[in-house]
Amino acid sequence: MPKKNILSLKGKPLLCYSVDYSLRSQLVTSTVVSTDSQEIADIAKSSGASVPFLRPGEFARDDTRDYPVIRNALDFFEGQGKIFDLYILLRPTSPLRPPGLIEKALEILENNIDATSVRSMARIKEHPYRVWKQDDDGSVCGFIESEVEPYNIPRQELPKLYFQTGDIEVIRRETIINGSISGDRVYPLIIKHEDMIDIDSKSDFDRAEKLNADR
Repeated sequence: MPKKNILSLKGKPLLCYSVDYSLRSQLVTSTVVSTDSQEIADIAKSSGASVPFLRPGEFARDDTRDYPVIRNALDFFEGQGKIFDLYILLRPTSPLRPPGLIEKALEILENNIDATSVRSMARIKEHPYRVWKQDDDGSVCGFIESEVEPYNIPRQELPKLYFQTGDIEVIRRETIINGSISGDRVYPLIIKHEDMIDIDSKSDFDRAEKLNADR
């Protein structure tokens, strides 16, 4: 989906939903959009975000991971003497977040001083203990090999497992300095599975339009 982050969702560019979400929180001190595109930068500024720098091309490829993008922002600000204790990542591909996620995530961090980050998650619907893989001879066996017949474990005894969503991540500055946007002590912010929307395809976009119309 070319220029996915600025596609119009109900008359508003996709990234503006995340900008608006950040601006509505009284706990966020700076709302920044990182991009290598002047077009996207102009749209972000018009929605109220700050774009104090354009991201270097080496951090704007299709295979670029999150860490160098966040670290680039941290290095830019600290080069100007601005120290932020926390970085909140709001991906533009999750425009329809439930209300209050920023406040809930910061409360989790405040209550868990050992947390290196907080990440939104939803309970999975299809449990990997029920997943099978096919061998070359055509037969199948359980995908999880660490358990004896995991596919026969009663549903109520299955371990609780979660899928990370793109709604929000809150990362301590020290975690980024140490080379990660997660760290080794991640705490979950649980959201409902039906509230999870991550736009990666045309069908995802169509679903977001329907959900937006229903709200």
